[in-house]
Amino acid sequence: MKILAIETSCDETAVSIVEASGDLSNHRFQVLSHQVASQIKEHAPFGGVVPSIAKREHLKNLPLVLDQALGEASLTPEKIDAIAVTVGPGLEPALWAGITFAQDLAVKWQKPLVPANHLEGHVVSVLLGDETGEMRNEKIELPAVALIISGGHTELVLVKNFGQYERLGGTRDDAVGEAFDKVARLLGLPYPGGPEISKLANLEVKPPLGGLTSKWHLPRPMIDSPNLDFSFSGLKTAVRYAIQKHGELSEADKRSLACEFQDAVIEVLLAKTLKALDQTGAQSLIIGGGVVANPRLREVFTQVSSQSHFSLHIPRLSLATDNATMIAMAGYFRYLAGEIIPPEQALATDIIIARGNLPLK
Repeated sequence: MKILAIETSCDETAVSIVEASGDLSNHRFQVLSHQVASQIKEHAPFGGVVPSIAKREHLKNLPLVLDQALGEASLTPEKIDAIAVTVGPGLEPALWAGITFAQDLAVKWQKPLVPANHLEGHVVSVLLGDETGEMRNEKIELPAVALIISGGHTELVLVKNFGQYERLGGTRDDAVGEAFDKVARLLGLPYPGGPEISKLANLEVKPPLGGLTSKWHLPRPMIDSPNLDFSFSGLKTAVRYAIQKHGELSEADKRSLACEFQDAVIEVLLAKTLKALDQTGAQSLIIGGGVVANPRLREVFTQVSSQSHFSLHIPRLSLATDNATMIAMAGYFRYLAGEIIPPEQALATDIIIARGNLPLK
């Protein structure tokens, strides 16, 4: 079946078409189109995503991106079998832009509507080799632990099966990507901050993770706590205090501080993830979300997995950040579970709603 998916949970307007077949244990995906329109330029002057601007840009971009997706796949609406749309978690004004657009399409095209979870999309994104390829031949041994790390989310999840999840832990305050953005502002770097900190930190000579990197000695919040939760607001505060104490930063200071902050974050993520693998007995680790694009993080987790008992599954960079291809895949699993809204009910206000804090379960 051919699924058209819509993703507008934050500041990426995305539409993809994916051909899906099989069942939960033996499935196959082929990407027919993969379109993303970024809003970074619109939000950069504000140093972060402004929900009202995100909604406005989604409403402007969606018809254009839809036409591009249909054109890339050489398909007409008649050939689409279902429409999947992100309903949460995310920024509710942005989510509503995608939901109302999908509802209108479902009624106009007379196609079933499938609500999809953004976090599940990040989990299943590892099933594809890249945006133009088919599913990897390798099998992911389940259960698996999934670490979801992005601008809005930091979650550890037990993947019992695709479509069946149990939350193990998460952030108590800032998401990891949010912490990167805030520290980037402290260092005078532009938005989005994650890539900027990564570029700056990568100019620094890096010792093995956990070694003394420089004169900066930032805390590793909750790294020794018995639970699987995170807290990054204190780390951001520690960076601010360090800058205030030091005074004006040279470029070398900024490089070494960015490197120390980045390593502090990665050490905490690694420690908690290894603890989750140990507690659950899972043999597979899935990492998804935009922060996966960080080269140092990918390097560290790849190195540790090569010396450990678990297999590591990370999406290609094009599928790490927000996209609709992962929503089509997540939507297919929900379709198999019977979570389908017929077109005659697509506009019902009590059936499909935006949920900013939608859990993954």
